Amino acid sequence: MSELGIGLLYGGATLVAMFSGMPIAFALGAVAVAFMFGFMPASSLDTITQNVYEEMASITLLSIPLFILKGAAIGKSRAGQDLYLALHAWMRRIPGGLGIANVFACGLFAAMAGSSPATCSAIGSAGIPEMRQRGYSPGFAAGLIAAGGTLGILLPPSITMILYAVAAEQSLGRLFLAGIVPALLLVALFSCYAAWRYRKEYASAQVALARDGTPSPFPTEPPATMREKLALLPRVLPFVTLLIGVMAALYGGYATPSETAGLGGLLALALIAVIYRMWKPRQLAPILTGTLRESTMLMFIIGMSLLYSYVMSYLHISQSAAQWIVGLHLSRWVLLAAILLMVVVLGFFLPPVSIILMTAPIILPPLRAAGFDLVWFGVVMTIVMELGLIHPPVGLNIFVIKNTAPDIALREIVWGVMPFVVLMVVAVVLICLLPGLSLWLPDRLMG
Repeated sequence: MSELGIGLLYGGATLVAMFSGMPIAFALGAVAVAFMFGFMPASSLDTITQNVYEEMASITLLSIPLFILKGAAIGKSRAGQDLYLALHAWMRRIPGGLGIANVFACGLFAAMAGSSPATCSAIGSAGIPEMRQRGYSPGFAAGLIAAGGTLGILLPPSITMILYAVAAEQSLGRLFLAGIVPALLLVALFSCYAAWRYRKEYASAQVALARDGTPSPFPTEPPATMREKLALLPRVLPFVTLLIGVMAALYGGYATPSETAGLGGLLALALIAVIYRMWKPRQLAPILTGTLRESTMLMFIIGMSLLYSYVMSYLHISQSAAQWIVGLHLSRWVLLAAILLMVVVLGFFLPPVSIILMTAPIILPPLRAAGFDLVWFGVVMTIVMELGLIHPPVGLNIFVIKNTAPDIALREIVWGVMPFVVLMVVAVVLICLLPGLSLWLPDRLMG
């Protein structure tokens, strides 16, 4: 059978396995093993475990369970709610300050926890009721938190970026740094929209009050006193200090990513023990079991995805596909647009982890040949994959928010996130037009 025929059969078998309802790891592993049996030497079946081990024997991947432990420790405590309350107190005077506080809280918590679902759950459980109580429409409140949660895969320590660094053989430190300015750009865009949307809803409420006496849902509350503001800081500053310390250790060259992740995990456990008195075995059990469960699931997906990519490479599927794409002689921007469109479509059905490991062997060689910086592309691809977290039909953050606020209709949540989808597209366009937005900081600090 020709390489084209094998490639089409490989892709078709993958789609059938995934749409059958089989878990992603089992689907990828089953397809890979079946094609090893059918198209590779019989001896290759004896080396499945060795191949998976060799592909996963990366010191960078070791940091993933440790960063998950750090995120679980912070996510299972009241750190997210305390962070949100502190920001709300300091921003109460600003029109739309509550919405802006939620955006900033999502950004900071995402940087500490490194998880989009954890960010949505931790900040949303406190932020959504508070916003609705103060007049924000349910869809707007839900969309704000869902979009803010996507920052979890863009800000370090991002597990998605760790996997991209391994797949693209790029510096993890440069990739982490490259995501910071684009993340701040998204925070700024989200905050500006939150302020504008608040003013619009507030003005509509005032018009309704003047026209027919409808009570305004926006209560008038006094600004927080300086004593109230300062009283909230002792619980927040240690975690912010932890974030700064971990980043300083990583970028200052004092520790490798794995060492940084281990240090961050241990310090996070120490902080929740001191601040929230979470040190008893029954309190730590959910953190450790959650870390073990999520790490096992993720590492199993990674292992099977790497085996899937190995078989694809052995059968020359990825090389042939890359050569075919290069042979189309598309302009570099048309090529980039086609690849990002493919990532958007895959994001409807697959998590970012699988998208990266499945597509990297095919899309990275043509992009490299077209002269694109792969660190820059990693940031652009991550933002595009963020769209998949809030874009229907299978946006993960949409369902996390639905679980956090079950009384908000799914249709309202979907309409609430759509303006943020547009803002993310705007951010991608800006980063494409101005690559320095992502490359300036790593070039400045790492040369």
